[in-house]
This record gives sequence, C-alpha cells and structure tokens, in this order.
Amino acid sequence: MLQTINKSLITITAFSMLLASTASNSAPRIIPKAPTVIASSHILIDFDSGKVITEFNQKEHLAPASLTKIMTSYAVFSELKQGHIQLSDEVTISKKAWQTGGSKMFIEVGKKISVEKLLKGMIISSGNDASVALAEHIGGAEETFAELMNQYAEILGMHNSNFQNATGMPASNHYSSAEDMAILAQALIRDFPEFYKIYSEREFVFGKELKSGKPIKQSNRNKLLWLDDSVDGLKTGYTKAAGYCLVSSAKKDGMRLISAVFGADSVEARARESQKLLNFGFRFYETEPVTEPGKTLSTLRVWKGDKTEIRAGVVAQKIMTLGRNQFKDIKSEITLTNELLEAPISEGDVIGSVSYSVDGAEIYSAPLVALESVESGSIWNNLIDSAKLWFE
Repeated sequence: MLQTINKSLITITAFSMLLASTASNSAPRIIPKAPTVIASSHILIDFDSGKVITEFNQKEHLAPASLTKIMTSYAVFSELKQGHIQLSDEVTISKKAWQTGGSKMFIEVGKKISVEKLLKGMIISSGNDASVALAEHIGGAEETFAELMNQYAEILGMHNSNFQNATGMPASNHYSSAEDMAILAQALIRDFPEFYKIYSEREFVFGKELKSGKPIKQSNRNKLLWLDDSVDGLKTGYTKAAGYCLVSSAKKDGMRLISAVFGADSVEARARESQKLLNFGFRFYETEPVTEPGKTLSTLRVWKGDKTEIRAGVVAQKIMTLGRNQFKDIKSEITLTNELLEAPISEGDVIGSVSYSVDGAEIYSAPLVALESVESGSIWNNLIDSAKLWFE
C-alpha cells in the first residue's frame, strides 16, 4: 500500500513505491462478469463489509414463502437474548398451530413442547406448526407477533418487506425482497451467533412413527449443507407464488458471503444458482480491513511541543471487499488540516484526513487523528521552533 501526504499542504512518502509496482506486475486484476442466475431475483453480499457483489431485481417485492421464518427466528432470538423467554419454556400447542397447512414438524394439540425444540422444528424442518406455536407463545396471537416482526424489520432497514404471518404462507401484502433477506441474514449471523448454528444442522429428530415407534428423522431442505462444507445456513422456501427460494451463507478462509435467490424453477435449481453466486464471490473477491484503529499511519512533525513528532492514525476499523489482487494496489493519501502542526495537541484530535484509492479512484476516506498527546514545549524550545519556522 502506498501512502503520501497531499502536496498542497506537505508531502511525504510513507511507503516505498516498489510495493505498488511489484503488486501490479505480480498478478493481473481480472474480474469476469457475474454469472447469469436463472431466478426472479438474486443478490450476493459480503457479510463483513456489506458490499453488494452482484444483484438482479434485488429490491423487487416478492412472496418470500418460508424465508419468512428467518424473520420469525430473528424475533424469537431477540426475545431469548432479552430474557423475555427461555429455551426451556414449555409451549402448549394450540389447535390453530396444529392445523396450519404446509410443511410441519408434526406437533399435537395440547402437547407441551419446549421453545428449543420448536425452534429446531421451524428452522430445520421448516415447520409451519412450530412457527405459529412460537408466534403465539411470544405475541399471544400470530397477528400480534407479525407486528413485532415488522418492527424488527424496520429497525434493520428492511424497507421492502412486510410480514402478515410467521410462516410465509400466502397472504395479501406479505412480501420481502432479495436485498432485505440478505440484510436480515447478515443481522441474524451478527447478532445471534450462538443461535445461528441451528441453521447448519442437517437433521432433527422429533416424534415417533405410529406403527414402529421409531424416532422420526426430519431433514433440512437446504441441499447446500450436503453439497458444500463451507455452507452453514440459512433457509429454503417454496410456494407456487414464490417459486423455489434459498438464502445461503458460506465461509471460506475467513471470508463470509450471503446469497439470496428468489423464484428458481426447482429444488435443484435454487441450490445450483445459489452455488453459482457463492463460487463467484469466493473466486474473484477478497475482504480485508483497510484501516486498523490505533495503527500508526504516519509520524508527523510537531512544532513548539515537548516532543517533535506525533503518531497519526484512524479511530475505526474499515473492512472492504474488492476484486482479487486489488488490495495490494491501494494507495493512501494524508491531507493535514493545517500545514504546520503546533502543540498542544490532544490524543484523538482530528488533524486531517486520509483517503484510499485504487487506480486513482477513491474507495474510502476517514478522519486522521492524533494517536498521542503532545504538550506545549518550554519557552526556549518554542523560541527555537519559531526561529526555524521563520525560514520554512
């Protein structure tokens, strides 16, 4: 990475030009066009940076089917984390929950099932009955719980979603978008890592067969959990209106990607198209921190202080996603607010800005701050510095 300070104020070279020239000669920066995804809508983002790598119709309002249950689980996880409910809570199954159509975990009316088992039944088995039971346990009624879902969606910035139920069963004015589902998946993984691991479980054992009495093993519908070891979630969905949908997340070499595919033609197609996106992202993009809080970016001359130099850097980490081999070609340029830095300067004072660019295009900028304090120098030192400045 090459770093300079703007010539309009004062210019220094902080790193050797050799680094940039070596990087540019060592590997070409070739990024092909994203693959064609056969689906109504899709998006691929990086988890850490939030960078949208590729998308199509990502804001379109579409039926989310059982992808809705990602929002349902987010709301349940929130209630758990706040201590309003416990995993061990026993939920009495209502007639409404029992008779809900679509996919089921096969709970019975009047039975008491723990929140933990209902969560697994909803996430792994995609049980609509489990979703309604959880919604009723928290909200008293599914409709009330749906309002809670919408409030969480608003907080997360899901501007193209509205939920009418906890299951994703067809309902008027019940919709989401590929972009919103990616935002939701990102928030769920970030906010609830202790619960997210449920999404990686391939099977869930619940209930017994009537004739044999053998435990019933229910499989996760996310085929990518079997096809790709890097995939550890999230959720499938299907209704006639929605088509075949899948929100996926995978992690390789410290880089996590999230994809959302709406309206594929089949179970196989939603897995295949999702795999296309994930493979493309991992192959041609990289995610790394551009800035590190507290790291010295430059050591600058200070006048009239109790010392002559001060370390400068940034206060926040910035993680970015760029095309492969681009990080080696990043250049940074420091611009000082004042041409001459004079003491006193306190740690944390903003003394300028630092911008980062690739091929002349700025990709990020941040305030440059003092990483240490410099007190006023002695009268004698100040006189000497004043004399020196006279000739600057």
